[in-house]
Amino acid sequence: MNAATPTEELVITRTFDAPRELVYQAFVDPDQISQWFGPVGWSVPRDTVDIDPRPGGKYNFTMVNDEDPEQASPSKATFKELVPNELIVGSEKWDMPGYEDLEMFMRLEFEDVDGKTKITLRQGPYTAEMVEMAREGWESSFTKLDKVLVG
Repeated sequence: MNAATPTEELVITRTFDAPRELVYQAFVDPDQISQWFGPVGWSVPRDTVDIDPRPGGKYNFTMVNDEDPEQASPSKATFKELVPNELIVGSEKWDMPGYEDLEMFMRLEFEDVDGKTKITLRQGPYTAEMVEMAREGWESSFTKLDKVLVG
């Protein structure tokens, strides 16, 4: 294991101007994932997305750098728990040297707030420096999701 042991939890709360059902669907529909996931400058080719939204199902895709397609970041996760329009819980093994045995969790909660949808994302563990990069990546992705939801 590397010297920096991941211990940080990322927590992001964001409100989207769309009904809860639409926001939830954006996280489990392969066509939508390919439209918004990944920070600005990265995209997710539709043919890399494989989602089976059920407990034990997979959640796999690859982010590709728009300027240098040789830079790719695959994500291979498993759904642990799903409550349609309310909750997504999953886990992912890190594909990084020194962290092969580390499992990252993700929990997304969806809540109605005055006709909009508030989501709370919890993900980790991260190292202190990686948690801020992850925050920036999610915030950038969520800005792209805003555009997809109103589109």
